[in-house]
Amino acid sequence: MAGVPHHLVRWTGLAGSIMLAVAAFLGGALPDGDLRPDPVKIWLGPNGPWIIGLWLFGTIAMAVAWWVLRDRVPSARWALTTAALWILPFLVTPPLGSRDAYAYACQGASYANGISPYEYGVSTLPCPWLDTMSYIWRDTPAPYGPLFVVISGAVVAATGSLLGSIALFRVLAVAGVVLTAACLPVLARRCGVPVGRALWLALASPLVGVHLISGVHNDAMMVGLMVAGLAIVVTWPGRTWHLLAGGVVLGLAAGIKVTALVVVPFAALAAIPNGFSLRGLLRDGTPVVGGAVATLFGVTLAAGLDLGWITGLSHGNEVIAWTSPPTAVGQTIGYLALPFGLHIDALPVTRGIAMVVLAALLVWLWFRARYREPLWHAALALTAAVALAPLFHPWYWFWPLVLLAATAHRTWWFSAVTVYSAFHVLADGTGLPRHTKTIGAPLMTLFVIVVAVRLVRSARATRRPVPVD
Repeated sequence: MAGVPHHLVRWTGLAGSIMLAVAAFLGGALPDGDLRPDPVKIWLGPNGPWIIGLWLFGTIAMAVAWWVLRDRVPSARWALTTAALWILPFLVTPPLGSRDAYAYACQGASYANGISPYEYGVSTLPCPWLDTMSYIWRDTPAPYGPLFVVISGAVVAATGSLLGSIALFRVLAVAGVVLTAACLPVLARRCGVPVGRALWLALASPLVGVHLISGVHNDAMMVGLMVAGLAIVVTWPGRTWHLLAGGVVLGLAAGIKVTALVVVPFAALAAIPNGFSLRGLLRDGTPVVGGAVATLFGVTLAAGLDLGWITGLSHGNEVIAWTSPPTAVGQTIGYLALPFGLHIDALPVTRGIAMVVLAALLVWLWFRARYREPLWHAALALTAAVALAPLFHPWYWFWPLVLLAATAHRTWWFSAVTVYSAFHVLADGTGLPRHTKTIGAPLMTLFVIVVAVRLVRSARATRRPVPVD
């Protein structure tokens, strides 16, 4: 692999993106698509073998091409040019891998008509495009931040059509990716990571073209604003007004998806110019945290909304997929109890334990970050938030991937997770984990056990005193 020519990698990835684009036209998440599909129905349906074959080989081509150059990108310019080339076919495709774009449009239609999507499901209006939405999300409140609700309403009001709304959502997703590309080099230089490598890892992975651009997920906007806010903070540490501006931008990111708040305490540490001190934290961290929190609540009030997205987030627990480690453990416990005639629903317990562990991990990482690189620990905090959440979608991995690309010196482990995530859903959004749970859940549980044992052994080795000669 080390001797593969760069131009061959570029054209291999482009061929993969073109195959995926064709798969999107043949059998992507089309407005009139089957809302309860499964792989067998797709295979037996019109163009079924072509759809699955193009999706499989396209994803393989993009993933392999991205993996091959993860540690030897020729230059930052080459990385950006190649990533843009790979994204190009996805600019004109129907949505790939998810029907969330239709949910955005329907929630925007509700807000544009004076109905809070935090209080009522989109079936209340009803949404003029209700038939395009997955059944499970029609009567649940929106889980997105208040800024995105306002943006969705403005998009629908401006376009007045489903296709126009999706096109404008895609423009916003591209803007988020461009903002990430512009600001990520600042974080990479701060952490001593090659800029070209950081840009390649963050922007050329299959997750970007398939899920952020073609799938038009709002994660692109959230991550772009998050990276921009962090870049402002680390560029002007100790300068109150700049730090306040950085906090405001981070608050806007949280207004898209509240997950962005995870990095705010670490941004407060990065704002201190000359090493950690309590006085420095109060002086320089307060503008960052205050700006972020005030912006989030200010947007909420200005939009005439409340904190209903908290209720919306809880409805994500209704989706059960073994790709979430705590969910997989709960499923496995239930499977092991069946031979004994017991029917145990362990999911509330395992998911609850995961939330407690996550809270403890975030506190521990913040205390470690006081005297170490805060951006690296922010990346680990986002990784923990994704790994311990009750639900995992492949585009969620883009949140930590961007910061890991700019801060990590070892790339193989999060690159492997990225490749693994790229194969989770078919072109039309069919989740493969739903159809592989009896195999996937025990395997994921075994993986959790192995990782836990290794972490415990590593912690013991670190605490073991070094013998003195």
